[in-house]
Amino acid sequence: VQLQASGGGLAQAGGSLGLSCAASGGTFRDYSFAWFRQAPGKEREFVAAIKRYGGATSYADSVKGRFTISRDNAKSTVSLQMNSLRPEDTAVYYCAADRGVITSSMSMSGAYDYWGQGTQVTVSS
Repeated sequence: VQLQASGGGLAQAGGSLGLSCAASGGTFRDYSFAWFRQAPGKEREFVAAIKRYGGATSYADSVKGRFTISRDNAKSTVSLQMNSLRPEDTAVYYCAADRGVITSSMSMSGAYDYWGQGTQVTVSS
């Protein structure tokens, strides 16, 4: 499956941004998806994930209550709505996918074989 992330940009602290990940080349409903992010000088970290077949979700504690991940099986897209943005949310955001993700590994980057190119999110204070 190929992933194309879009929607990044510049926002002020307290503002909102939405990211989208368009998937192609696979049967969308068979894949679980996740968003990860990487800030300069830091390791890539888990943000949110949504499973196939029922759409169970998981969030990093740092974004819980502010970010919402969703999927549209008809449009083959996964979205990340980011509200109440903070400067520490500044990072490159990556969309990831895989078919064999189990609940206990949803937050692990190694569970995902397919990655998009990343989109920059910058939050100013």
